[in-house]
Amino acid sequence: MPTYNEAKNIPILIPQIFEESKRIDSHELHILIVDDNSPDGTKDEVLKLMETYPNLHLISGEKEGLGEAYKRGMAHAIAELNPDLIFEMDADLQHDPKMIPTFIAMSNKGFSLVIGSRFISGGSTPNFSLYRKGISLLGNWLIRFFGGMAGIRDCTSGYRCIKAELIPKCNMSNLATRGYSFQSSLIYELLRNGARPIEIPIVFPDRQHGESKLALQDQVEFLLNLARIRFRESKEFINFCLVGVSGIGINMGFYVFFTRALGFRMEYASVISIELSVITNFILNNFWTFRHRASEVRWWGRIKRFHLVAGVGGVVNFVCLILLVRRFGMWDIYANLIGIILATLIKFKLNSNWTWREKDEEF
Repeated sequence: MPTYNEAKNIPILIPQIFEESKRIDSHELHILIVDDNSPDGTKDEVLKLMETYPNLHLISGEKEGLGEAYKRGMAHAIAELNPDLIFEMDADLQHDPKMIPTFIAMSNKGFSLVIGSRFISGGSTPNFSLYRKGISLLGNWLIRFFGGMAGIRDCTSGYRCIKAELIPKCNMSNLATRGYSFQSSLIYELLRNGARPIEIPIVFPDRQHGESKLALQDQVEFLLNLARIRFRESKEFINFCLVGVSGIGINMGFYVFFTRALGFRMEYASVISIELSVITNFILNNFWTFRHRASEVRWWGRIKRFHLVAGVGGVVNFVCLILLVRRFGMWDIYANLIGIILATLIKFKLNSNWTWREKDEEF
């Protein structure tokens, strides 16, 4: 359980978790707190509780992100505690400890990855705003779409039970280190190494004490992590991205020229810059990225489809730019680059499955 400034929550949560051990016959329950040197005295609260609970453990270190805390904790648990199962659980009282026996029961039935899901039947996020729920659903859809995790509805849930023997098989060094990007990356690694998953519904209320750790940097890393997952899955995507570099150069170069040298409004500059990068990208992708495909679509049809997909990507790029600048006050150059990255991921998927669709593929 990673913690940072959870001094008010820990004295409530730890007794609740150990209370559930009475309902568990198959396993002995231990709690490992991984505290990132919280300035609010979280470590002191844990040390007090350790006098009462001998199965409570503590390690601490510098604050390097949720993913680094989990990697540190998992490595320590495997080395020192020899676990059969490893739980991930938040310390903010948003994960109900009463679900722990249910997780373990499903693990005992052969499921090596049990996920507490907010987005399957029976799960809920009762206090989420429409905007927050929309962002969560969109993020999970993107992970399923690009990461090949079609059967998982809640890829970013932080409440899980994992068969411990799977952890050493995963390449933890390449996983994202911040918030829910780590969670989706870990699911990808676990599935890649043979995990048998199941989701069980959970209710995810608002935290009672402290502040949410989710920041804008987490959302940016999430988008970059989509590219990392796609990169590992497809050699074609590598070529597509290399072609995209030229498009980014054209897009960003003209955007800067139009906005800085000519004084265009960013909305007009963005639309024109996107359009100027389309044709060269099609030529390079047609004769390099997808050159080995026996496409059922004729050349003229491919260029029309590519342009349509580019239009979809352009809309995504444009909406992302406007949203990040006007909603979050982000620097427009940075916001435009994020829009380009997200649009690139979507364009690759659509072009791969539609524009250069092979004869035996279905879209």
